[in-house]
Amino acid sequence: MHRQFPAFLLTLALAGYAQGAGRPNILFIAVDDLRLELGCYGVKEIKSPNLDRLAASGVAFTHAYCQQAVCNPSRVSLLTGLRPDTTKVWDLVTEMRTVMPDVITLPQHFRQHGYRAVAYGKIFHNPFPDAASWDEPTHNAENVVAYSDANRAQLAAFREKMKAAGKSEAAIQKMRGPATEAQEQPDEKNFDGRQTSDALAKMRELAAGRPPFFLAVGYIRPHLPFITPKKYWALYDRAKIPLATNGFIPHGAPAVAFGDRNLGGFYELRGYLDYADAPSPFERPLTEAQQRELKHGYYASVSFIDTQIGRLLDELDRLRLAQNTIVVLWGDHGWKLGEHGGWCKQTVYEIDARAPLMIRAPGAKANGRQSHALVEFVDIYPTLCELAALPTPKTLEGKSLVPLLNGSVAKVKDAAFSQFPRKHEGRDYMGYAMRTERYRYIEWLDAVSGKVNARELYDHDTDAGENENLAARPERAALLTQLSAQMWKALPRPKLPFPFAQTAVAASAPVSVESRPALAWHRADGKPLPPSKPAGEFVSVTFLNARPDPAELIWLGADGSRRTYSTLKQDETFSIRTRPGAVWLVRDAKQQSLGHFVVEANPGNAAKAIIPKP
Repeated sequence: MHRQFPAFLLTLALAGYAQGAGRPNILFIAVDDLRLELGCYGVKEIKSPNLDRLAASGVAFTHAYCQQAVCNPSRVSLLTGLRPDTTKVWDLVTEMRTVMPDVITLPQHFRQHGYRAVAYGKIFHNPFPDAASWDEPTHNAENVVAYSDANRAQLAAFREKMKAAGKSEAAIQKMRGPATEAQEQPDEKNFDGRQTSDALAKMRELAAGRPPFFLAVGYIRPHLPFITPKKYWALYDRAKIPLATNGFIPHGAPAVAFGDRNLGGFYELRGYLDYADAPSPFERPLTEAQQRELKHGYYASVSFIDTQIGRLLDELDRLRLAQNTIVVLWGDHGWKLGEHGGWCKQTVYEIDARAPLMIRAPGAKANGRQSHALVEFVDIYPTLCELAALPTPKTLEGKSLVPLLNGSVAKVKDAAFSQFPRKHEGRDYMGYAMRTERYRYIEWLDAVSGKVNARELYDHDTDAGENENLAARPERAALLTQLSAQMWKALPRPKLPFPFAQTAVAASAPVSVESRPALAWHRADGKPLPPSKPAGEFVSVTFLNARPDPAELIWLGADGSRRTYSTLKQDETFSIRTRPGAVWLVRDAKQQSLGHFVVEANPGNAAKAIIPKP
């Protein structure tokens, strides 16, 4: 039996008053690294007919901004309705529940109010799917093919060369295959194609049930590597794909904006064997052939995902659910395709912070229009609460966009905010960016003292590409003061020092590694390892290998995942910020367990971990 959403209930829901039966379903679509490179946003060269039809039947926001331009913080912020300084998730390795164990996420809130919430693919950051948010464990596609046999063999050979060259085990394990591959397999053999089929089967099952559903589908592409079926590559003539026209660092940009001259995140591209020696944007751009290859791969990936999204929309129509289902589509952040010489995200600039957002609420007056209002990803949580007539948690830091969907207002806020941490010249900083209708204003704060290290100002009326930092011009001084006041009136001042900057505090004190408290060494005895429960303030741990043979350091995640960080030779050290409760496994060259450490909290937030001699 299909539920229809009566017109009078729809009107009430949009006003926030509908209760009980008749609540709409939610189709919640996330696309990794998707920027506004779509036909509906004016890019005529790309083929995105299904995303374009979603935009034409809903509201496409042209100025939607993530709160931090990298996967884990952006997704946590969107799914909690809280900014990164509140979530304390500023990196890729912090699991949300270790710093906010009791937070109620968006799908969790819908579950608590009678919805059945199910996820397919990447909604939260991959290592941390967050079981509390869903009625079923997050579904991941099985029996799919990534790299071809030939490219897997190429990767194995490349890793052997790295080993022979003396590269660390951590670097070897991080290396991946080629950045692009045109697959010979059909869509169903690709992760995103297969998971779409799985999600369609679940949609049919949910449609036959009684509770309304919250069905989330998260796509990997167009994230690197650009691996998609060959037919999507064939949609484009590589020679005719336009390239970025501003492949240079913004003039006058401060060094801290790029964190020790790596353009923040540029390492991502260097993690693929055919771009392992890619030049820094400070040195020179990629060759034209390389740029065209990567942009071709991105376009092919977008068109592949567009086809999968079309399948979801078609099934909604076939099941007669479209008139009772709110569709939300978002990219988790932007991505550079050669702009500022970059091929990554992880800056506070427009190109990385701005991402697609589309909301189709049945019967909304603004459907079929674009909204140019400034909106943020923290706004999605309260918006869906109001549309579904659920109570809106008072802790949320965003604003409902329902007035924009109704067409009753032109804007709901005066500015959008993003941030990003940086390590520069041995110190930690946090960059805060405010986007107004005309300007992008940025302050780089010392993460310990809060002192402003640098400012940036970009005028979008004359410089949409943010190529010229105007902050140093004397005639802009009064404007900088005005914008700074506006920023800190809207945002709470950060609590200092930032947790991730504790090492800077420790470094300023006369505490040597030798004088740090030592973590207990637990020699391997054949018993299972204790569960890893990283939580709380970071501890700076320096590992020292006193063994005559190499020792591999492996971090254990709360979900059972493992990650190799370093392989130490005798008397070598490795330092890292890690959380109390985290388990670090130590193995020998034969991958036999030698023992483990459990990180302990201590007043100085610093410790040493000595791997003893046999």
